Amino acid sequence: LMAAEVIHGGVGAAGALSAQTPQKDVAKIRDGIIYTGMAYEISERCDSISARLFRGINYLQSLRSHARDLGYSEAEIEDYINDDAEKDRLEAIAREQLRLLGVVEGEEATYCAAGRAQIAANTRVGWLLR
Repeated sequence: LMAAEVIHGGVGAAGALSAQTPQKDVAKIRDGIIYTGMAYEISERCDSISARLFRGINYLQSLRSHARDLGYSEAEIEDYINDDAEKDRLEAIAREQLRLLGVVEGEEATYCAAGRAQIAANTRVGWLLR
């Protein structure tokens, strides 16, 4: 579903208010990664919708910056980015969210319809698309 580079390519992660909180439990970061992955998947599966690459890169960098602001070291952020089990977990959540939006795997029209609806509603996913 989501290319590894979406999660791997510059996405930071963070803990809540303390570096003791698992990074995967910070909603802003976790949800941001999921939304980015959903937008990426829609852009890859629907020829008439593309990702706003510059906006997406800036958004992912803002998540990384947020992680640093919460006290995570670059090493901790990189460890989270490279956590294959977490990538799989986030991809499964993104797939389920897309399914709930009406996406049927392998049916381009459903990706396009979901993408257009997200753009029209100006959701975070839609904001990452054009």
